[in-house]
Amino acid sequence: MTTPTVEELVLRTTQRHGVPGPVGQELLAESRPCLHLVPIQDLAPDQQRAARPAARTGGLPCLPDGVDWPDGRDPLILTVDCAALPREALDIELPQDGYLLFFVTIEYEPESSAVLHVPAGVRTTQRSATYEFDGEPEQVKVYQPDVLYAVPGLTVSPDWRDSPATSAFLDLDGDRDDTLDDFEDAVRKEAAGGASHGVAVQLGGHSSPWQSPPDEGDLVLLAQIHGQSIDRHVYTQTLIVGTREDIAARRFNALEFEQQV
Repeated sequence: MTTPTVEELVLRTTQRHGVPGPVGQELLAESRPCLHLVPIQDLAPDQQRAARPAARTGGLPCLPDGVDWPDGRDPLILTVDCAALPREALDIELPQDGYLLFFVTIEYEPESSAVLHVPAGVRTTQRSATYEFDGEPEQVKVYQPDVLYAVPGLTVSPDWRDSPATSAFLDLDGDRDDTLDDFEDAVRKEAAGGASHGVAVQLGGHSSPWQSPPDEGDLVLLAQIHGQSIDRHVYTQTLIVGTREDIAARRFNALEFEQQV
């Protein structure tokens, strides 16, 4: 069975929801692909049968010799296996192999954060870390590990409804906002193959922030991480952005981190 293109997927969804074709084309023009990283139970049954681990939340980092735990106190929240990602599903350039390690505090506004790339084949050692607080040693928090699986998805710019055909559609009689809400939700669900990704990790694509979007101008989203995807008791959202050039060149020290609650 041939997998439909994104354009075919959007077209058939417009037909089912009574949305004009030009509106669907405007949504498509304002969309960007992404990857959702979700636990096995959030995959559709057919996806579970072919699932390959692509990332892990929490746990301890495996760091190369001579590389210290960043800042000494930020917990490891995510490890991404770059070689396991379906690279054609993104429009940003991530490393082809090795691991991306994300260190950031998710319970409250982080004072420092870091993303490290550990190349494939480099000798590493699994490490814990301590730091000093009020003169006493404290263990850096270690979150419960959980395996995540990559699902291609589609994200839409929050401004797409300002496009000409979509604006005209909204001006017609009736509650067209609800129609477009249902249409957009259906497109996202179709693009993800039925996987649930409401509280997940997202790589690439447009952000879906709770406040102002940080991916504006030259900045694009590298990762959007819901606190509940790491710890079900944490209700935060961490957004990590940078320029396409810095991400492609692995200049991860130039990334910007923002936490929203």
